[in-house]
Amino acid sequence: MVSREVVSALRKRGVADVDDSSLTRALYSSDASLYRVVPQVVVRPRDVDEVLAVVDAAAETGVPLTSRGAGTSIAGNAVGTGIVLDFSKHLNGVHDVDVDARTAVVDPGVVHAALQRVVTPLGLRFGPDPSTHTRCTIGGMIGNNACGSRALGYGRTADNVAALDVVTMAGERLSLGTGPVESATLDDLQRVVGSGLETVRTELGRFGRQVSGYSLEHLLPEHGFDVSTFMAGTEGTLVTMTRATVRLVQDPLHRQLLVLGYPSMFEAADDVPALLPLGPTACEGLDSRIVDVVRAAGKAVPPLPSGQGWLFLEIAGDDADDVAERVMKARAATSAVDARLVESAAEQAVLWRIREEGAGLATRTLPGKALSGWEDAAVPPERLGTYLRKFDGLLRQYGLDGVPYGHFGDGCVHVRIDFPLDEPDGHGVFRRFLFDAADLVAGHGGSLSGEHGDGRARSELLPRMYSPEAIALFAQVKRVFDPRNLLNPGVLVDPAPVDADLRGPESSVGRLERRGGLRLLHDGGDLGRAVHRCTGVGKCLAANQTSGGVMCPSYQATRNEKDSTRGRARVLQEMVAGGGAGPWTADGDGRLVTGGFAAPEVHEALDLCLSCKGCLGDCPTGVDMATYKSEVLHQTYQGRRRPRSHYVLGRLPFWARLVSPVARLVNLSLRVWGLQHVARWVAGVDQRRSLPTFATRRFWRLSTTVLEPVDRTGPRVLLWADSFTEYFSTASGVAAVKVLEDAGYQVETLERPQCCGLTWITTGQLDAARELVAKAVAQLHPYVAAGVPVVGLEPSCLSVLRSDAVELVDDPRAAEVATGVFTLAELLARTDGWTPPDLSGTEVVVQPHCHQASVMGFEADLAVLERGGATVTRLGGCCGLAGNFGVEKGHYEVSVAVAETQLLPAVRAAGPDAVILADGFSCRTQLDDLAHVQAVHLAQLLAHPPVVE
Repeated sequence: MVSREVVSALRKRGVADVDDSSLTRALYSSDASLYRVVPQVVVRPRDVDEVLAVVDAAAETGVPLTSRGAGTSIAGNAVGTGIVLDFSKHLNGVHDVDVDARTAVVDPGVVHAALQRVVTPLGLRFGPDPSTHTRCTIGGMIGNNACGSRALGYGRTADNVAALDVVTMAGERLSLGTGPVESATLDDLQRVVGSGLETVRTELGRFGRQVSGYSLEHLLPEHGFDVSTFMAGTEGTLVTMTRATVRLVQDPLHRQLLVLGYPSMFEAADDVPALLPLGPTACEGLDSRIVDVVRAAGKAVPPLPSGQGWLFLEIAGDDADDVAERVMKARAATSAVDARLVESAAEQAVLWRIREEGAGLATRTLPGKALSGWEDAAVPPERLGTYLRKFDGLLRQYGLDGVPYGHFGDGCVHVRIDFPLDEPDGHGVFRRFLFDAADLVAGHGGSLSGEHGDGRARSELLPRMYSPEAIALFAQVKRVFDPRNLLNPGVLVDPAPVDADLRGPESSVGRLERRGGLRLLHDGGDLGRAVHRCTGVGKCLAANQTSGGVMCPSYQATRNEKDSTRGRARVLQEMVAGGGAGPWTADGDGRLVTGGFAAPEVHEALDLCLSCKGCLGDCPTGVDMATYKSEVLHQTYQGRRRPRSHYVLGRLPFWARLVSPVARLVNLSLRVWGLQHVARWVAGVDQRRSLPTFATRRFWRLSTTVLEPVDRTGPRVLLWADSFTEYFSTASGVAAVKVLEDAGYQVETLERPQCCGLTWITTGQLDAARELVAKAVAQLHPYVAAGVPVVGLEPSCLSVLRSDAVELVDDPRAAEVATGVFTLAELLARTDGWTPPDLSGTEVVVQPHCHQASVMGFEADLAVLERGGATVTRLGGCCGLAGNFGVEKGHYEVSVAVAETQLLPAVRAAGPDAVILADGFSCRTQLDDLAHVQAVHLAQLLAHPPVVE
């Protein structure tokens, strides 16, 4: 059971953020690896004194201690059985930047991108740039000796560490790299290294990406016994870091990206040695199957050279002519079948983003689940082509498939493999393959790990790479610093078996009974496979709204792991695996979340999910948390009493239709304070929220007054009025009629509007939603079948028809309707002869509706605005209201905090004449409530004369 002794010891020492709840232990039981190790307690230290207190408590109680940054490790070196020390929540600051010395003093939990934001205006940068740079922490990078795509230009993290402040398990505080240090511990370390100089000189530091084991070469006399550099890559097994001083570099003035195409990744690897003498800052390999995943998701990919594999060759420097000359020499030196120089900064950014998301995208490249496990082996670059061919042969020998990519210029290969872990002897296949793969890479003079560390995934394999003498040296070094083996045990020294503590993918069949619900087509109807799409890459932790991303708005507001897409997925994985099993036991049997769909941990994790579908568009592994939340709510409350808000807000279109004939009277009555208070209580609405005003005339009745005669010769279009346009915000509908008629269309509307069931879906009332969606599909299909485009105005409702409908109804017409419904901008952009009104001089601030950004895309809207000459500021993130979420009691503070991450600051910064564009009814409501701003729909902006509420 959970150690109450260690919790007591921590609190007695004044450590504030100590959490031993089953929810938090489930959240931190996994990182981005295949391993699940349940901690006893999670601590998020607020300052260095608390770190010291945690170390002291662990030493007193004998409980293991594992340091953790962003939890993006794919080697399993950020999970542990005792205390998990999460630096990312509070210890995440940049304390000092010395421009002259080109150094920065940082906390271990500072995110790489946050450090870059501080130093970039000073003309500097921290050199290494892992693909997880938007969320990985500097402490984690030091722990793993991370490298990234531009290690050719900037080196490994070890090469960029100037000094470290650390504490040993004995409580000894050491300042490493700042000059001579009087320390018995370091004296003992020097004696150990001195006893094995020949071994260190012959086996360690043979090539740049040799990261496996302890990098003892830095402790050689000829290298100045550099302990601070040596600590990079020790994976938290020797000391606990409290502060770091890192080196900074100046970015070159010019960069060019040359993309080279090859018949396969083998030929791409063969060319690497010929390119390295030209001094590239990056030389990355990318398999075409990864790009195919991006294209299949409907996302634009810049033109690429022909071939099945590519090298991304980046050449940089301060002399533009020199850079251009080296690019020309690179093209002449290769055997590539095709090449393209990518000069557009925007296109370069898209291609680098695809490469950065390779770890997540690769999981979707194979028919089965593509998994980590043998992830970042490295060989000397001159042996890379030969190694890849033999590695491919090894995969085939085991009946496996994998998609290679990675840092080819460094000889480092990432790959995701379809290990059959959920099949008989799947674990045995996994284990045997890893041992054979280790022998293969060692036979090519390589390293088991090229940048992610050994962790639980490779530590047992170290004897396949190193001699017994080297392994013995590692053990002696461990004993010098951590004789009781309390720091991250099971890693590097005295390792856990590579196949111990493996998690998922687990089938929900036989574990949880699902009645009705969603079809989960992308995972064969299996909820277990669906929630195991999350591999922990952690993109949801990134503050990625600045690049137009949405995921994950509640995490951006709270910075709590439970509010991230990854955290929620972890809890759902526990739920699926736990089923109705007994409670968790100390030996790791059973699961933490055992109450099935109704488990309180599940509902706490999902409570702040806005159902924004941001993860559907942004998560590289394709997680769709909005769908999973609807499924959980459906299964939990089926046949049971629901929260009040489900009956009112979850059925809002029903009540709106009922109220419509007496809308004016209802509006007047809801202005009475006492009635307002009661109405909010009944609906489960926060008392600080306004209540919506019902339209006194339905859109359909208004539309009949503005529709021109139907005997026009233009093409037909059906303007589908969703419930929000029909009963609340009619101005956007009237404006859309005018815009479409001006574009030459014969506009038709439905006399009997059909709701899409959105509010029922988001509250998990899926049986009723299924009936509503089926009726909507049946009503719209004749138009689509006749070739009549259907235009929707409310993005969330349109997204139901584009994506959710096929998950709810087993009707082929649903898929046909999904292809025949459009946003207003999508239709206008493809309308011959239509030109937008002159918007020159108009400043437009727009935050695309979450569902539009994630399901339909916003490119057509941007194109329409830019054609009109508008100056557009596009925001990322979410407005924070998200349908019923932001008005429900208990969500107000988070709703406001979400709005403050992007939307509200941008609105306040906009000029007085700026147009705030928001197609979603929720977005306009949030702006009215919090900023007293009247935002407009695109239709209103394009209509002439303007149409206002």
